[in-house]
This record gives sequence, structure tokens and C-alpha cells, in this order.
Amino acid sequence: MENRKENFSQWYNEIIETAGMIDKRYPVKGMNIWMPYGLKISQQLDTFIRKYCDSSGINEVSFPLLITRGQLAVEFEHLKGFEGQVFWVTKGGTDQLEEDMSLRPTSESAMYPMFSLWIRTHGDLPLKIYQIVNVYRYETKHTRAFLRDREIHFFEAHTAHESFEDAEKEIEEYLSIWKEVARVMCVPYIIHRRPEWDKFPGARYSNAVDTVMPSGRTLQLATLHQYAENFSKPYEITYSDENGEKKFVHQTTYGMSSRLIGAMVGIHGDDKGLILPPDLAPVQVVIVPIPSGTDTFSYAKKIYEMILASGIRVRLDDRDSYTPGYKYNDWEMRGVPIRIEIGEREVGSSSVTLVLRTEKGRKKVESSKLLDAINESLNLIREHMTSKAIEQLGSMLKDSLSLDDMVKWNGASQAAWCGKKDCADEIEAKTEKICLGYRLDIEKSGECIVCGNHGKLATFSRTY
Repeated sequence: MENRKENFSQWYNEIIETAGMIDKRYPVKGMNIWMPYGLKISQQLDTFIRKYCDSSGINEVSFPLLITRGQLAVEFEHLKGFEGQVFWVTKGGTDQLEEDMSLRPTSESAMYPMFSLWIRTHGDLPLKIYQIVNVYRYETKHTRAFLRDREIHFFEAHTAHESFEDAEKEIEEYLSIWKEVARVMCVPYIIHRRPEWDKFPGARYSNAVDTVMPSGRTLQLATLHQYAENFSKPYEITYSDENGEKKFVHQTTYGMSSRLIGAMVGIHGDDKGLILPPDLAPVQVVIVPIPSGTDTFSYAKKIYEMILASGIRVRLDDRDSYTPGYKYNDWEMRGVPIRIEIGEREVGSSSVTLVLRTEKGRKKVESSKLLDAINESLNLIREHMTSKAIEQLGSMLKDSLSLDDMVKWNGASQAAWCGKKDCADEIEAKTEKICLGYRLDIEKSGECIVCGNHGKLATFSRTY
């Protein structure tokens, strides 16, 4: 690694390419090539997301990419919120299309006309679906792989319910799913109620899951939106209740994206490279044989087969053209949780040497006890990564008593806020930190840092 993590922007750009996660040389700005290693990390995360959604009764679907201008225009506020970000398709071959089509920026406008066909009575509710697809947004700011792209790997869940109360319960279910996702990522977070002017276009309210990156900027990881009847009315999504009365459904959505990958890279990595959570690492254990007079490779192959049979994701590095030292550095840079070294002494003592990515030093383990030692080590790594990330998040959050305090502090600032846009605008103008909204996980009040009126604890930060 040429760049150190203290130079976060340069370090981040270097590691995602050096580790073989992404190739940014594709000639369309903001649309990158997922390389095999990065794609495997993403697929591993998708597997967990599917598992949690499926167990919650949310069913996977796959909708077409194109959305007509008419579909987008049904809910004006929604279209207005995305009009500056839409990619338009206007021709089919050399023929002008009768109606412009957009590459989906999100899927409300694609799904909800179908909801109106699928839902007829209260027996059709709740309707709960999700999809994992790419969405496209014409990002005009500085693009950054995973954090701010034009082609975005995206998870979105959409549900319809009989009542507002039922929809509120679904929001809580989303939070349960998110907690499991955050757990396997080893990433701590804060939940905010977004300000009215920053909520999702068309939503009754928006809750957002944010974290603070080592650069001091916050990164939005997930959003949970309560739509109430705001979309069902324009899209005419109705059902007949038990008395035959026609009513509009209440809807929710939940979204996450490839920003989750960027968060893991930035929060956990160090000057040696990536540090991947054990549950998401494409390779959990790598075995590096050390050439000697003894046949270390045959012994290493037996160890490999034993670990593989246990279900642990393991790789035997049998590359002849690289030294053991090069391989150590290479796998450390790729963030593999555990490295096993096997040389002449290990073969002679029927043991291996274990090295953890998150710890200093080496540990000798008998081969008969190796599987237990690997599982214990993976748990230790999870705990270490989580506790270190929580400590790091705490160090990047600071209570501010004045706007001068906010200006001087590079991280995210917390202060009481009255809820008025004028006060949030003044804070942004003087500190360059935007209002993320009220914290939902802490009940704390005080005098607004701007006007002195009663306020609740809110977070202000530069963002990605």
C-alpha cells in the first residue's frame, strides 16, 4: 500500500483497486467493473440479505429495467425528486420511441401499477416483495466507487398493508433485518429521522441508518420509508375490506446499496489493506505452504481438504512464482481473516501456525484441534472488529455547544435543534455540515444551538 489510511481518500481509492474489488477504467463515468473478489464479497452480503428477508416473509421478485415516463409521472412529487438524476432512453435502434423510457432510479413507479392489479381484497394483504438489482442515477457530483456511483447495486423491499399501524410494524421488522445485516458487517450505526425537506420523495417520513467514516464524513447505509397512502392514491392501489368497503393500502419501503461495501472497506481497513468481516470474506482461511526439503504441499493439501469439508471457505495458495512473504502481504491486503502457515516444523509436529488479520503474533495449533481453533478465531475476529468499529464511531461523534465548536470539529457534530429549516440552513452555511435529522436511538433535548428554542438531539455532518 502506497497510501496510509490517515490520507483516507487516496487510501480508499488505492485499496479497492489493489485488492481486486473494482476496476474504474470503464469509459462511462461512475459505472465500474466489479472484479471477481469484489463481486464475491457483494454476493456473500446478498446471500445474508436474502436469508433475512425470506425468513421475514418478504418474497424476491425481478422487475424490468425500463420505466415509462408516464409511469414516473403518476406521482408528481416522486418524479420531481428524481428528475435531475434520471437516465432517459429515447430511441429503439434508429426509431424515436413513442414514449421516453427511464433506466430505473428506484422501482416505485415500476411496481405500483402492478400492485393495483395484484391487490383486490384484504386477503391479498400484506403484500411483501423485494428485489436485488442495479439502479441508475445521473450523479453529477464527484463519483466514488461504492459510495457515489451512477450504476448502483441496490436492494429494495416494498410492502402493502391494510392499515398505517400494520405498515408501522413492518418498519420495525425492517429494523430487525438491518440489525442482522449490520451484525455480519461488524458495522455500528445511528438511526435518524430525516428532516421534512430531505425525506424520500413522496414519503410520509423517512428514517435513515448512518455511520461515520474515518474521514469524518457520514455515510447513509440504509433507508426505511413510511409511505402511508401517498403512493396508493395516485396509483389507485385499493382493496376491499371485510365489509366490502374500498380502501387504499398503506405502503413501506426499505433500501440498501453497494454503499455497504464501501462502509466495510473504510471502517475496518488499515495501512496493510482490507480487513473483511469473517461472514462476508470470500476466503475465510488461506493456507500458505513454505517450500522446504519436506513435502509441505502434501501436508497442506490434507489440511485444506479437512477445512473445506467443514464448510469453511478456504484457499490453498499453491502459486509457484511468488515467495511466502509476498503471499502473506497479498492475503493481508485482501483482508482474509485467518492465514495458516505450514513449513517443515509444522509438518514434523502435525501442527499449523495460525495468524489472525486483526491480531499481532502467531499461534501454533495441533492439526487435531485446528477446526475448533479456526471457529474460535473467527468469533474473536468478529468481536474485535465490532468493538473497534464502535470505539471509532464514538470518537468521530462530538457534542457541540456552539457553531464554532462544529467548525473546529472534523467529525460529526451533535446538538439540540428546534426542527426549523432556517436554523438547519444557518448551521450548514456556517459549518458546511448538513442536518441528518433527529436521532431516534437517543432521547435527549435542550436549547436549539441556533435560536435557543426547545430542541431535540440531532446530528450535523459533511456527507458522502
